[in-house]
Amino acid sequence: MWRHIASNAIMLLIVALFLLAGLVLWGKGQYTAEGPLDAPICLRVEPGSTMDRISRQLDESGAISSGPIFRIGADYTEKASQLKAGSFLVPAHASMQEITDIVTRGGASTCGTEIVYRVGVTRQVVQVRELDPEAKAFVELASFNPAEAEEVPQVYTDRRQRRDTRYRIALAEGVTSWQVVDALKAIDLLSGEVEVPAEGTLAPDSYEVRAGDSRASVIARMAEAQTVRIAAAWESRSEDTVLESPEEMLILASIIEKETGVPEERRQVASVFTNRLERGMKLQTDPTVIYGITRGQGVLGRGLRQSELRGETPWNTYVIEGLPPTPIANPGQASLEAAVNPDQTEYIFFVADGSGGHAFARTLAEHNDNVAKWRRIEAERNDQ
Repeated sequence: MWRHIASNAIMLLIVALFLLAGLVLWGKGQYTAEGPLDAPICLRVEPGSTMDRISRQLDESGAISSGPIFRIGADYTEKASQLKAGSFLVPAHASMQEITDIVTRGGASTCGTEIVYRVGVTRQVVQVRELDPEAKAFVELASFNPAEAEEVPQVYTDRRQRRDTRYRIALAEGVTSWQVVDALKAIDLLSGEVEVPAEGTLAPDSYEVRAGDSRASVIARMAEAQTVRIAAAWESRSEDTVLESPEEMLILASIIEKETGVPEERRQVASVFTNRLERGMKLQTDPTVIYGITRGQGVLGRGLRQSELRGETPWNTYVIEGLPPTPIANPGQASLEAAVNPDQTEYIFFVADGSGGHAFARTLAEHNDNVAKWRRIEAERNDQ
């Protein structure tokens, strides 16, 4: 009798073990299988969250098929205690295993809110935007000029209080070093004092920053990036470039940057200045005259006077021979490359053509015709 009972017990144990093994395999399959989420979502993990809380969020979002299996899987892989606060992009049909990896690997948030401090040539803008997970594109929530806004939007204040909000500083091509430092001083996210660096030594680009970063460290990153770009552009220079050093390349690139906002024109503009330098002609470019007046501290905000075009400053290329002594702005990489690899043309003149670009000319007669056309366009616009 006891032998029969023992035999049955062993058989039941074996069956139970098989069932348990099958359950484990089934659970593992569920944990690693493609998830039910039809579209990406942005999962916000609050500081102090637990896997239990996250599993409920995921369950409510339809991102997982089983909260208990998600929690058991996280425990089994020893990741339940590694949960990181932030906002994370969960792709469509992500498995529970993949989601566990996303919320425990750490690093910067991959979705959610981003605040961008844009430093432009004529104005500064603060932009609050949020990633639309499905479109994988940012949606603007608010935008304002800090110098003009009487009060900041509430959404900006609210998002500043979130720990997972990301911050970036975006420099436009052609901003001056003074404008960059002036903008950094106004960003209370940053700390410390900083001197205005040499003109042209900061790379226009987008830089991610964190609360408490020093202004000096941000400037150092910008300067390091520009050093790399200058070296690369000089290394790729044309063999017959008229420029004799990376410093001259930087100066000419800054003039090109200020003369045209049309990417396709950069090498043509560079060819005009190259041809003038080769022929011993004065560069005669208005942005250098403006820099001699403002020293890069803001914008002139009006047209140049004849007296200013004749005025003697180190940067007035209507008066001085060759290049001015320093850059007049911070040029981007494309302008650096254009300065030492200009188009091969015979152009020595250019003027605005009314479309946002320029009309180029080989002779003074052609140039005068282009100027006359431009003046007619200006007159028509003023009459409207």
